[in-house]
Amino acid sequence: MLTKEKMDRINELARKKKAEDLTPEETKEQEILRKEYIVAFRAQIRGQLDNIKYVEDLSEEELAEYSKKKSQ
Repeated sequence: MLTKEKMDRINELARKKKAEDLTPEETKEQEILRKEYIVAFRAQIRGQLDNIKYVEDLSEEELAEYSKKKSQ
């Protein structure tokens, strides 16, 4: 994900936009930060989805191990 500083800046710009208008520079910065956030978010979700295994696709050994872990 993004650094804490970038996340704080995204939130700061969002709050400022609700209270008043952003300058053209701030609007451009907000757009860039949002795009970075979306890229990082999608990468994180893709990583999680890539690690999903369907029970139907497991071998007998993997299925036995999965069942053992689930029952504990």
